[in-house]
Amino acid sequence: MISAEYVQLMARYNRWQNGSLYEAASSLSDAQRREDKGAFFGSIHGTLSHLIWADQMWMNRFAETGPPKASSVAASKDAFGSWDELSKERQVFDGVIVDWAAALEDKWLEGDLTWYSGLSGRELTKPKGMLIVHMFNHQTHHRGQVHCLLTQFGAKPEDTDIPFVAF
Repeated sequence: MISAEYVQLMARYNRWQNGSLYEAASSLSDAQRREDKGAFFGSIHGTLSHLIWADQMWMNRFAETGPPKASSVAASKDAFGSWDELSKERQVFDGVIVDWAAALEDKWLEGDLTWYSGLSGRELTKPKGMLIVHMFNHQTHHRGQVHCLLTQFGAKPEDTDIPFVAF
């Protein structure tokens, strides 16, 4: 389905896009970043916090990197109290994802992963490749929401097209 090379590209793309969004969001006030604008996780801060939570949850399943701070999807938007804490954790964890992807071998992508899903309240088994695609798709989905919220405040994140990845 996918290759280690694909995972490496998407890990680098994820880091680049997060850098762009965090740089644009840094130009806003904390009140603007926390303003509930009707996104699924309310605000820019809440959405970005949820994204780290989800990445940490999936990476813990893929590579046993340790569980996220928040214990649930609902609590994920409030997992990071300050912008500095959120920004630092994003940088660090993007490095974790990039390093994991760099060491990934195609063979690992074969087969299934079984985990307990707190969201569905049961054990699930799915193909590893599909789950990795889901993780990157989930990132893109919520980053798109944040991109929209940032532009509503007049901030200007970089382009989001993969062929223009700046790394």
